[in-house]
Amino acid sequence: MSTNRTIAALDVGSFKICCFIAQVREGGAIRVTGMSHQASAGIERGVVTDMKSAEAAISSAVHAAEQMAGTRVDEIAVSLTGGSPESAVIRRETVVGGNAIKDIEVKRLLQECRLSVPLEGRSLIHAVPIGYSIDGSPLTSDPRGMHGQTLSVQMTAITASTGRIQTLLSCIANCHLQVSDLVIAPYAAGLASLVEDERDLGATLIDMGAGTTSMAVFYEGATVYADVIPVGGGHVTRDIARGLSTPPQQAERLKTLYGSALRTANDDHEMIDVPALGEEKETPPNQVPRSYLNSIIAPRLEETFELVRERLEKSGVAGLAGQRVVLIGGASQLPGAQQLASQILEKQVRLGRPLRIAGLAEATGGPAFATCAGLLAFVVDNRGEARRAAAEKSPANGGFFSKMGGWFRENF
Repeated sequence: MSTNRTIAALDVGSFKICCFIAQVREGGAIRVTGMSHQASAGIERGVVTDMKSAEAAISSAVHAAEQMAGTRVDEIAVSLTGGSPESAVIRRETVVGGNAIKDIEVKRLLQECRLSVPLEGRSLIHAVPIGYSIDGSPLTSDPRGMHGQTLSVQMTAITASTGRIQTLLSCIANCHLQVSDLVIAPYAAGLASLVEDERDLGATLIDMGAGTTSMAVFYEGATVYADVIPVGGGHVTRDIARGLSTPPQQAERLKTLYGSALRTANDDHEMIDVPALGEEKETPPNQVPRSYLNSIIAPRLEETFELVRERLEKSGVAGLAGQRVVLIGGASQLPGAQQLASQILEKQVRLGRPLRIAGLAEATGGPAFATCAGLLAFVVDNRGEARRAAAEKSPANGGFFSKMGGWFRENF
């Protein structure tokens, strides 16, 4: 890994688009030198629905970060929040004949494992080795130099819809940017927000975005499961707008200022002003008890965490997820969300934030910016991902399009 270089990250969400530009210093230390975030456009539930609007928002966010950093970027790591990601654990085995295991044998086994992933209208985004086993022994992270008759690997394969990926990549290409890496949002957020012990012993990262809630389970330092639920903080806002007959902008304001995921006895005695939908500015606002607002918020968040629990139970990795949950994303900052998640998931829950990333201001160092910070961490250390050999040899300026081109030729 080269040091003293410039890297960039772009988190394309349904509510905001965030860009970080950073310098990688000696030893892999990351310091953010430019940052920008602005309202998203043309993106719903993590999927591009209006290319022109999305391109304008992306260009604006990147340009503002470039101005702050005093540099120009041509290559950028991008988060994937939509695309209906699916994950599976793949296992492959090869005979090594009792000799010392060589690096080329490990790479060949990883490549065979990648090629065995079933793809039908989907593309392989991540191929993360969980561990290697020699003659059925416990998993090890590096089998090279060890002796045995057979070598096997367990790998987490994460795929997503090819069409939705292509649309997102086209938007970014039209902004004159090349994609160096495409990373599932909760995977990136986990790299930034989880401490090493949480990644090793088992933890679940839940990213509560505006249009989606995504999750990733980490175990033995690797991602073993990822999924996305098409429900997020934006749905809470729309529920408030409908329930209180107020404009969406006012609903978002009420949620931020007065909302809570838990009801309290005092809420019945506190009245809040609610601007009416379609009324003139001079019309006095309606007044409702705060308890009514929270009675709208709580059911939607309860539904979200119950869906998360159901997905984890059906995934088959619930036993690996441990008792630790880390919440990140803008919607996780709603008062009471942490306690509600703990009640429904029956786990220890804490709020996450970007760790080990220097240069973040207080406003951009919270849970809502963990994914963008995690993208920077992924660029510096991609956790030993199994890459396609041809993609590794592609020119530096080929970027992610070269890799995707190889994937498409390989899979279609």
